Amino acid sequence: MIRFLDFFFALFGLLVAFPVLVILFIIGLFDTGSPIFTQERVGRNKKPFILVKFRTMKVDTASMASHLASASSITPFGGFLRKSKLDELPQLWNVLKGEMSLVGPRPGLFNQKELTSARDAVGVYAVRPGITGLSQVNEIDMSTPELLAKTDSEMIKSMTLYNYFKLILMTVSGKGSGDRVS
Repeated sequence: MIRFLDFFFALFGLLVAFPVLVILFIIGLFDTGSPIFTQERVGRNKKPFILVKFRTMKVDTASMASHLASASSITPFGGFLRKSKLDELPQLWNVLKGEMSLVGPRPGLFNQKELTSARDAVGVYAVRPGITGLSQVNEIDMSTPELLAKTDSEMIKSMTLYNYFKLILMTVSGKGSGDRVS
């Protein structure tokens, strides 16, 4: 049922948001010259997939977890995208393809060994990663790997249709701060 809802909402979201995606893409061209950001992430069963987002940092920024990046790397437009969470819209494509869910643990990077190990220990990789989840609405990010893994595990164990919609609504209404930078 969740996969059907993910597919339906992702398709609907991409169709409805298409004009906004085009506008953000064009503004991003002027901001960084390269408005789309792709990065290999850890997916379900630790299978790699390419995550798609709008670029919020300068093109030459090293590929690392957001909490390790310098705030000076974020462009002014990128700051707006992060604050409004519009940088996440292209991930609807990942959801449509079945690589992600709307709700699930945020996908980490393969070089985040401590996080990968903590998540592996509690079975987090048995589900698709998500655009939002319990950790995100509670402002728990990848800088606290053990707490993040524990919270992700709790979310997975208590996932119901009610919680699925609740977490989506909490995210859309602005709960949580998005990815932090130092």
